[in-house]
Parts: sequence; C-alpha cells; structure tokens
Amino acid sequence: MEQHYKLFRVRELADNDEDFIKALAETFLVEVPEDVERLKKAVAEEDYYNAYQAAHKMKPTIDLFELGVLDILIEVQDWGKFEKRDLDITTQLNTVISAVEYAISEIRSDFNL
Repeated sequence: MEQHYKLFRVRELADNDEDFIKALAETFLVEVPEDVERLKKAVAEEDYYNAYQAAHKMKPTIDLFELGVLDILIEVQDWGKFEKRDLDITTQLNTVISAVEYAISEIRSDFNL
C-alpha cells in the first residue's frame, strides 16, 4: 500500500474521513487516465496548447497524491506552454505516464475499486 502514491495530504484534506478519501481515490481513477490520454495525444501531435492544458490540469492531483513526478510534469507543461519545438519531451512524458499507471494500479488494489 502506498508505494507509488501517498495519502498523507489526502488524509489531511479529508480530515481522515475514510469515505471522502475513497471518493478522492475514485475521482483520481476517473479523471487522471483521461488527462493522461489527452496529454499523450497532444504531445504526439505536437499540440502545444493542449499539452499545456492537460499537464496543468493534472498538477494539483499529481501533487495531492504525491506521485513524485510533479517537477517532471511541470517540464512537460512548460514544453507546451513555451512551445519548445527543439526539445524532445518523450522521456519526461513516459516517466509521468509510468508513475500514473503504477498509482492507478495500486489505488485500485488498495481501495478495491
């Protein structure tokens, strides 16, 4: 439990309300995969605006669940924001995707979702 994500800040936000914590975990499982797909598509198509938007939207959740890739996600966000055409952001994107996938799997298991 909690290898690829941390619940410390979630518990703090939820004031240790287990039902609310589970609701936040469920929301993570619904929203973050959609955002990741949007981000992957945007980067693949060099759609800087949508890459920026998707990464920006993901930041608070990635931070709240402490996936450990916030700084890397910000690099991806900035790639889109500043249209860094000369930078290959693939490695950073793959790091974020892996962290999210591990967290999704673990959250599903930990919360029986």
